[in-house]
Amino acid sequence: MAGHSKFKNIMHRKGAQDKKRSALFSKLSREITVAAKNGLPDPDMNARLRSAIIAARAQSMPNDNIQRAIKKAEGSDGDNYEEVRYEGFGPGGVSLIIETLTDNRNRTATNVRTIVSKNGGNLGASGSVSHGFDRMGLISYPVAAGDADAVFEAALEAGAEDVASSEDGHEIWTATETLHEVAKALEPALGEAEGAKLAWRPGTMVTVGEAEAGQLLKLIDALDDDDDVQTVWGNYEVPDEVMERLG
Repeated sequence: MAGHSKFKNIMHRKGAQDKKRSALFSKLSREITVAAKNGLPDPDMNARLRSAIIAARAQSMPNDNIQRAIKKAEGSDGDNYEEVRYEGFGPGGVSLIIETLTDNRNRTATNVRTIVSKNGGNLGASGSVSHGFDRMGLISYPVAAGDADAVFEAALEAGAEDVASSEDGHEIWTATETLHEVAKALEPALGEAEGAKLAWRPGTMVTVGEAEAGQLLKLIDALDDDDDVQTVWGNYEVPDEVMERLG
């Protein structure tokens, strides 16, 4: 399990647990509302909104929920969410970037700092770890989209910069400015993506042992359970045998 995995793997336990599905839908709805509010409510004319809808559909979010989230952006009395990024370190010296959408900066800062410190980590100043990551576009496809060679050829033709295929699926990396152009170019060959969003790709990975991995996953789960946290990126890599022992 790697810290730069696609959205469904970053939220590695939430997707498999029905009891957390409503919390996941809430986060997806918030991203849709913010995307629609910061641009046009038409996904064909709003790249961020299109990405948010793709991510919601990949998690089987009902279309009624998606449309309700878009309409919420049109209301003048809707919540105003602010994007705030936190950077810090987890167990084993792992670098973490925590992306949030919040309507109360003080609450979110307190909650994130408390969660990180209680789980063996500490927050740093802005820029303390992001210099070790590249800001890129990430397009995610399931294994069923095709074999590694076919996906690589399609990505090359569409103008992508890199492809990483594994048993979990395919990650297609692009420059930030060409993310949605590449995503649209891939659709004729591979179909609609599971996700297309801006991401943080680590320059180097840190392999963590069993003790650190257990604590790190608890930290990520705790962050994921916070309503304001949208995505957690990291430069960690957990060997398969360690993941199996951790269950």
